[in-house]
Amino acid sequence: MLAVPDLPAGPDLPVIAVIGPTASGKTALAIELVRRLGAAGRAAEIVNADSMLVYRGMDIGTAKPTAEERAAVRHHLVDIWDIDWTATVADFQRLARAAIADCRRRGVVPVLVGGSSLYIRAIVDEFEFPGTDPEVRSRLEAELAQLGVGALYARLRAADPTAAAGIEPNNERRVVRALEVIELTGHYTSTLPEHRYALTGVVQIGLSLEREVLDDRIAARVERMWVDGFVDEVRGLAERGLREGRTASRALGYRQVLDYLAGTIDEATAKETTITRTRRFARKQLGWFRRDDRILWVDATRPAAELAEALLAGPLHGLLSPVA
Repeated sequence: MLAVPDLPAGPDLPVIAVIGPTASGKTALAIELVRRLGAAGRAAEIVNADSMLVYRGMDIGTAKPTAEERAAVRHHLVDIWDIDWTATVADFQRLARAAIADCRRRGVVPVLVGGSSLYIRAIVDEFEFPGTDPEVRSRLEAELAQLGVGALYARLRAADPTAAAGIEPNNERRVVRALEVIELTGHYTSTLPEHRYALTGVVQIGLSLEREVLDDRIAARVERMWVDGFVDEVRGLAERGLREGRTASRALGYRQVLDYLAGTIDEATAKETTITRTRRFARKQLGWFRRDDRILWVDATRPAAELAEALLAGPLHGLLSPVA
């Protein structure tokens, strides 16, 4: 077993970020890394950076780590909110950075895991958010309820065509937020800031695989979701207010099953649309990550145990050397 040198607790402990698209194997690799570090005498814990794992009850459709996995490896920021809570990237930035700081204070290596470039970068990079105004937000949300997202998107397109082009027309939350920012600041940008870490000691491990392989994995995952009782999970969450949850109800798969339960589409269409839109989302995830040349890409088709061993014997072994 690889021997990892002792490191002092504090801000100089590394932050390992395991990133990649949906169904690339991030959770499995992160758990293997934590287990192997622990066996070598170096404590490590997982900090979730997935925007949907925070919601209680959203388990099957998010591929949430199992109860057994979470019992074996401590996970931060999982199951912290009810489904009617409207989460923001700024919330995630604050909570994840606090969890990372807590790990470092205790001499624990934080392993950040997520599939969104926006969320990962908000946590590890210099990243500031425009302010918000409750009155402006409330008025825009009232207009959304009255006029529909199409009318607000048309307004956004007229005000800032570039901003509108970077937002899905049916993404109510982002359309409202863009209009709010434009009203408050006079402009909106969907361009991420330059790549500059706000945290020290960050190493990003990206899981890469061919498009055809990723497509097959996504289809298999969605099929497994249905077998595991996904429709029943969504039905139960709907009874607890999932439709009213502005963030949770937009999650891939959940939105489609809600439409099926409402009778607007059939079950086969819900499943196929979930596969199609998840594939499209995964391509966007990879596209954003590929713009970051700080990421060390590894072959996601290799078994997680093999990948973890190679990383700890190679690039992560050097990162975990004693701090001078």
